Amino acid sequence: MSLPTPRRDPRGLPKAQLHLHLTGAMRPATLLELAGRHGITVPPPLPGGAGTWAAFQDRYDASRATLRTPADIARVIAEAAADDAADGCRWLEIQVDPTSYAPVFGGLEPVLEAVLAGAAAAPIPVGVLIASSWQRPPAHAEALAKLAARYAPHGVVGFGLSNDERGVDVADFVPAFRVAADAGLLGAPHSGFYTPAAHVRSCVELLGASRIGHGTSAIVDPSVVALLAERQVAVEICPTSYPPFGVHELAAIPVRSFLSAGVPVALSTDDPLLFGVGLAGQYEICRDVLGLTDAELAAVAAGGIRASAAPDSLKKTLLTEVDEWRSCESK
Repeated sequence: MSLPTPRRDPRGLPKAQLHLHLTGAMRPATLLELAGRHGITVPPPLPGGAGTWAAFQDRYDASRATLRTPADIARVIAEAAADDAADGCRWLEIQVDPTSYAPVFGGLEPVLEAVLAGAAAAPIPVGVLIASSWQRPPAHAEALAKLAARYAPHGVVGFGLSNDERGVDVADFVPAFRVAADAGLLGAPHSGFYTPAAHVRSCVELLGASRIGHGTSAIVDPSVVALLAERQVAVEICPTSYPPFGVHELAAIPVRSFLSAGVPVALSTDDPLLFGVGLAGQYEICRDVLGLTDAELAAVAAGGIRASAAPDSLKKTLLTEVDEWRSCESK
């Protein structure tokens, strides 16, 4: 009688982390320490059941208020990079909207320069993605896109839109994404979390998105799935982000469906401070809950690497190592 083949440790699989917000990257212990140092009330944990976006935003805003110096930001990035590196991450993209930090830091530029300095000192390569909010005026997004373009030679790799994507016209943000594209920055707006598949389509066709933050609603429209596959637009899926809002149960997250359709999947953590699961844990969910095989996990890792803004030489190295992990017999 043959013994079952041991499952591979996903920490040994080379990965890229493409969807991680600065504040949400904090370790819980760091949040407690910084809150105590700055005299800020620590928010309660996010409830495990269904919640509202407003409840999430309240917790996020309170956590962000603890980041008050460049040293605070550098610490969060260094710790997040170390945590991801322990989970097999070899390229990290940290996402930040500098707007809400600006009053404390004295402007948008000081915030961004603190983030870039922290990224440069991190233990693994880190790119920075500037994001405006869907809920701020399009003119503000265009101003941030111009900021991102100015700092493209210094470590900014992309431009996006975060926050609740409901109730706005995608077409209004075309000028901002045109500025970013002209500077060679990738476009990565959040879409398809609360909004339908048509919103995802608009982000691809109007904004020229090369990645979609979340994008899970696209799976219900075969024409949008085909568009994503044809243009190789990656969906940044963050499994633990959906159950608290009632968007998906873990078992219903369509990772395998996207893979089967040829859509790249970039598995990410979003806000591990609030959702409590790191990068390797997201892969474990895909294996243990969604039933993905080692070959499918390797396909996810490869999709994230290809969709990243990592240098081509690093991509080539990591993709070779993913193939080696996939083909290596379990010990």
